[in-house]
Amino acid sequence: MREKSRHLLPTIIIISIILVVMMGHQTTTEADSGIDLLKIGSIFQKEKITQSEWSLYAREYLVDLKSEAELQQYAKELQQKFPQWNWIVSNSSQKWEVTAVSPSPKHHQEMLQIMTTHTKQPSSAYIVYRVSGKEWNKSAEAFFTTGSFKKRLTDIFRGKPTLFACMKGEVSGRIDTVLPKTVSHLLSVFHAKKIEALEEDTFMSVSAFSPMFTNSIEETHDHMNLQIGIRSEGLGAKTTIVVGTPIITIEY
Repeated sequence: MREKSRHLLPTIIIISIILVVMMGHQTTTEADSGIDLLKIGSIFQKEKITQSEWSLYAREYLVDLKSEAELQQYAKELQQKFPQWNWIVSNSSQKWEVTAVSPSPKHHQEMLQIMTTHTKQPSSAYIVYRVSGKEWNKSAEAFFTTGSFKKRLTDIFRGKPTLFACMKGEVSGRIDTVLPKTVSHLLSVFHAKKIEALEEDTFMSVSAFSPMFTNSIEETHDHMNLQIGIRSEGLGAKTTIVVGTPIITIEY
């Protein structure tokens, strides 16, 4: 590995922190979020939503690794499994982290990141794995249906990771005046019950529960496992739709 303290992917770091913060609120089941992503992709196709981006995150809290030396050994073992990936180490007074990015294949890219903060107490360490792409097609689907994704999880994680699936798409035409109706329709096709919503003139987001997905996040007495966000860019312009389970992890 080569040492480097800057130029890491800021979006990866931000999203990793978000996922870490939510650690205590996640209820993990045996659901395969690769299949969850396939479900979202199927609905996008049926609803004629032009898909533009997709991602799947897996995250694990490394409770059995108590020192930086153990983390470095873990990272070394992963590098031996993925020698063609680009590995970068960053070490500062606040944290130590390793980021690895796969060579850019035709249909998706993979990334993993190990991160720990420097504290006087035993280190709290996390690993995040992401697979993402722009085009959702048969080749992308095959990564999740042929066993490749499950093998990645087995190769990378020491235990059972928490999974997040998300997809972004667009529809053309003006729908900014009927955002609630569009959200209501999407909730219907996902067989989902609304828990809470935020509505503005050209933006609306909703948190919900759907029996289609089994990962969930506890919110009051409900279990949220679906987020839908819709943003209109104005008269006659495109409208962006993002769907995530159990939360949205793509900017929109």
